[in-house]
Parts: sequence; C-alpha cells; structure tokens
Amino acid sequence: MNYRGLVLSIASAILVSPMLSCGGGHSGETYILISTNIKVPYWQSAGVGFKESAQQLGVAYAFQGPDSYDPSAEKEALDGAIGKNPAGILISVADPNLIKDGIDRAIAAGIPIVTVDSDAPASKRLFFIGTNNFQAGVAGGKRLAQELKSKGNVAVFTMPSQPNLNERLRGYLDALGGYPQIKVVHIVDIKGDPRIAFDNTTQFLANDKKEHIDAFVCLEALSGKEVATVLDNNGVKGRTIIAMDTDPDTLQWIQKGVIAATISQKPFTMAYVGLRMLDNLHHEQLKTLDADWARDSFAPVPAFVDTGSAVIDKSNVDALIAATKSLSGK
Repeated sequence: MNYRGLVLSIASAILVSPMLSCGGGHSGETYILISTNIKVPYWQSAGVGFKESAQQLGVAYAFQGPDSYDPSAEKEALDGAIGKNPAGILISVADPNLIKDGIDRAIAAGIPIVTVDSDAPASKRLFFIGTNNFQAGVAGGKRLAQELKSKGNVAVFTMPSQPNLNERLRGYLDALGGYPQIKVVHIVDIKGDPRIAFDNTTQFLANDKKEHIDAFVCLEALSGKEVATVLDNNGVKGRTIIAMDTDPDTLQWIQKGVIAATISQKPFTMAYVGLRMLDNLHHEQLKTLDADWARDSFAPVPAFVDTGSAVIDKSNVDALIAATKSLSGK
C-alpha cells in the first residue's frame, strides 16, 4: 500500500505551521480554505496540504473557520471571505442549508468555489473534491460484518446535518443489507461534541442488561477515541469499534486492540489538489461559473474528484505510524 497520503493526515498534527502567507507570484491572488473544527488533526492536515500547494504556486493563502463545530460561524467565515474577493474558495460544508446561499453568491460574483470533504450538491459550487463517502461506508460495513461474525446490535455516532456522513451511513447500511442479524439500534447525533459520544457510550454500558451493544460505528473523527476510552476505562472487552480517520489517538487505540479498524481519508490531498484546480480555474476563466457542469458532456470541470480512502487496522497501523515518524523526524 502507498502510505504517503495517509501519513500526511497524521504528520500534520505534528507539523503545525502558520496558515497565512503572502506568496510572491500570480499577481498576488489569494485563495481561502474554510471549514469548522480547524484545529483538529484532520483539518490541520488539510491546512498543510493547502499551504504546500500555495507555496509551490507562489500565491497567498488563508485557512479560516471556527475552532469548534459551529455551522453558523462557518457561514460568517464564508461571508467574510466573499467580501475579500479572493481568486477562489475551498469549503467543507458543515450545514448545506446554511451555506448554499453564500456559495451561490460567490459564484454570482465570479469567485470560483469548490467543496471539499463535505458537499453542498444543491448549491452552484463548481464540483466536489473528497472521499467517495458511500464507498467508505461500504468498506466499513464489510469490516463490521466480519468483526461481528454476521450478528449483533450496533450504535452509530454521526452528525446528520452533514451530507458526507449521511453517505457513509448509507454505505454501511447497504453493506449490512445482507446480514439481517446485524441491527443498527441507535443513531446518535454528537453535534460536533465528542463528550456526547463519551456520555452515550457510558449510558449504553449502564443499560447493557436491557440492550447489549456489540459494536460502535463512528462516522466522523471525534467519537472513536471517546468510545475506546470508555470501554477501556470500564475494562470492557469483546466489543467492536470501527472508527473514522487517522488521528494519533485513534491509531494508538488500534495498536492496543481496542479499535478494530478505522477508515482513512486524504485531507492533505483534498486541499492540495483543490487549490491547484482553483488556480487553474482562475487563470483559464470559464465563460461562466453559473452552469450545470454536472450534466454537460463537454464540461471543462469534473463533477467529483475522488481522493480515495483505505482501511487501517492492526495489519498496517505500525507501518503507517513508522512512516509518519520518518516523515516528521519525530
């Protein structure tokens, strides 16, 4: 397996660098990346990719958005970015209903805008760059069925306002369709707060005699390590956790055998490639940004750029961590 894309998503947690710079080329244009939870390792990785791409192109760049999961604050960040008339915007959409009007306004103003990681398909964004979330869910569902030996009760931690997480859930449910004895009995909205995952897992264990939960599926990066911590603190064995993403804590829980597997993504690649595509759009200047490119057989832009995903478990986690240390020097 080629680990470079996976390694960078972890190394970014170590290679923390300023997210604002003034590049010297390309007539001084600026590109902006917007998300929520921008301090978590996943988005720090994206920030590193954005920075590296910008520095290679010689353009100015900024990474903006709230430190917490706050869709309203993300909307404000997008509104502020549009007011600066940047050469292009990448945005990971926390709530498409809040963000749609801002995206459409940017397009109307002639600012290329592309979604990454989480999409707003009903908006006029040009296209989406990120994981094929349905297929990531299918991969997780197949691994879950294997771990459960085709039988058990499952609790899912997610954030239903995000379309990418809904696609992952749809993939899980599709993969589990052939296993009627595996039942999803709880779907918990963590609302961007890992404490909700911690508290709900604690409650599930307290109610274990009434309803035994055999597996925990985490569709986002925050809850996997919380579930693992609760199970470990209570000395609970024999439960399955399928996590999401490759932050250091999640990988350590895999090494310890508490988390069975995680589904990796490539946030570095999303931001790195995304900025380059925005730069090309800025310089090529499409006749119009407001077109239905997804239905155009001769569109100059794609509808979707799949950056890939992979299953990380005990068989490959050590190699991933070793490669990270080699890359970071730590």
